[in-house]
Formats: sequence, C-alpha cells, structure tokens
Amino acid sequence: MDNNDIRNPRLQMTIRMSRSAMSFAVGDPKTDGNIVYEPYELNGSISLSANLREAFDSVELLRSGYKNALLLTDSTVMLVPQEEYVEGKAPSLYRYTIGGHEKDDIARAELPELNAIAVFAVSHDVRVVLQDHFENVNILPVILPVWHHLYRKAFTGSRQKLFAYFHDKRMNVFRFDHAHFRYANCFDCAHAHDALYYILYVWKLMGMDSNNDELYLVGDMPHADWLKENIGKYLSRAFAINESADFKQNAMAKRTDIPYDLKAMYL
Repeated sequence: MDNNDIRNPRLQMTIRMSRSAMSFAVGDPKTDGNIVYEPYELNGSISLSANLREAFDSVELLRSGYKNALLLTDSTVMLVPQEEYVEGKAPSLYRYTIGGHEKDDIARAELPELNAIAVFAVSHDVRVVLQDHFENVNILPVILPVWHHLYRKAFTGSRQKLFAYFHDKRMNVFRFDHAHFRYANCFDCAHAHDALYYILYVWKLMGMDSNNDELYLVGDMPHADWLKENIGKYLSRAFAINESADFKQNAMAKRTDIPYDLKAMYL
C-alpha cells in the first residue's frame, strides 16, 4: 500500500490510533480556526478493531457522512533510503527488523525531501473496518507530520539540533542532515528517567557538543519539569518547544488536549 496523500482536511475524517488511545478530528483550523476533536475511551479488554467498530455505533462524529479518512497510527517506522527501497522486499524486511506483525499489513509513505521511504505496520482488521465505512482510506504514521514540520526548523542557525517527540508513552528521537536523516529511532518511554537516559545515549552516539549543540523537546513529556531540570545539568542548550508559538498562536495550537502530531498535520 502506498499511503502518502494527506487530503483536504475539509473533506476528510482524521482518526488517530495508538495502543492506548483513539480520537477523531474534522475541520480546517489553518483556514478558519475550526476543528472538532473528540477523544474516544478505549475498552482495553477488546482489540483496536473491535473498539473502532463500537465507535462507529456510538460516536456521532463518525456518522457525519465523510467519505475520506486518514488514519494516523503510532506503529514503529522503519526508514529505508529511497535508492535502496525494493517494493517486494519491504514487508519481509520490516517483519525481520522490527519483529512480529505477521498478521498486519505493511504500508509505506514517501518522504521525498528526506530521500527516504517510511515503512510501517497497519492492523489488517482496522484497515478493513475503515474500508467498510469510507470510500477512500489513507494511512500514515503519527511521526510523519512531525518530521515534516521540524525538518523545516532544523537548519535555522548554525548549531546542530537533536529533536525528541513524546507521544503515547513513546519517544521519537531524530536528527536531520540536509536532504536526509542523520538518526531516527523510537523508544518506549513512560518515565522521565528513561527519557533522560535515551536522550543522553543518542547525544553521545552522535558526538554532539553539550555546550553548543541544541536539544528540542516537544509533546506529552513524562514528568516534564523534572526532565527539563535534569537534562539541563548535562546539556547547556535544551529547549521545550512552545506549541502555541510554534504554530503562530492558532487556536488549535493552544489546546493541550490535542497531540502535537495532529497540530503539525493540520497547521
């Protein structure tokens, strides 16, 4: 499956799904400031696809007549350089590299400005449920709009930059060079101590300068005050991104209940 088309937000429903959360959004906040965002409480005793089926029976927003859907999934992403990507080999390479996912579909999304292909898993059952209710379904990893947005910020000034994005008790850490990734990985990260360890590990691995290079933190950080205070003991230039200022004070950007990846996609 080739999923790299983010459709007109006025015409599509966005469904964001992780292992522990699901939400629905419609609107065009970049143009008129309006968005309808509705989180859905998951039943942990049933599968995500079963939760989604139940949501179609109970969530009024899902019965609004939208024909196009975009699913944002927090599935782990495997990056492949564009020149090395082979379509037929991607599913087996992903399952070997990431582990598991034998029953999942394997999708891809192109990142042309970074000369990479993002390969990721999608629950087959979830995709079938969506195709039963929408005429057109696109699927992307939640991190993709964040990569797109922060890549544009990576080369302001002369200092090297490392980014850490927190979401769904996970942390994506990444660094860009011009037109490609220098580093990208995802860590399970429910605790601030783990986040500090992984960030400093990557910082050292990259050979970054603790006095001159920069770290940018964004998203739902665990114990944010502790993390920012303690990371400052090791790195002189560590900053938490102000989401409201990052998106020019848009009303959606000021909302703390909406994940940063959704803001990056819409705004």
